Amino acid sequence: MNAEQIIQMMSEQGLRITEQRRTLAELFAGTDGYLTPKDVYELMAQRYSGLSFDTVYRNLRILQEMDVLEQFVFEDGIKFRAHCQEAHHHHHVICLQCGTTIPFVFCPMEGISGIPSGFTVVRHKFEVYGYCEACGA
Repeated sequence: MNAEQIIQMMSEQGLRITEQRRTLAELFAGTDGYLTPKDVYELMAQRYSGLSFDTVYRNLRILQEMDVLEQFVFEDGIKFRAHCQEAHHHHHVICLQCGTTIPFVFCPMEGISGIPSGFTVVRHKFEVYGYCEACGA
């Protein structure tokens, strides 16, 4: 996803496009891998003095809730990346060494039973972590 697509998604969902949010879009569009909130803060702070970590984290959360960014939980913490462009529902296999992320069509929610009556599923996450062929084990 390029920066303009990210900015368009933010705009379509009513988010005001500030210079800092434009920079966030450019940052994620220019990154193939994952960024931690600390990574984002350190990169943004170089350009915007007085920027707080709370502001960065709040914007990451807003963009994640809007499906502009995807959040992943790794052993060493939470990381973000630009939302995957796959058109259909899918999940990911993620290499723990190089970060290669490959979408695959499978959903553990299909045919699931045992969800309590009256509970409405809004979203779910399912990722498979391991090592790609290039990284080995």
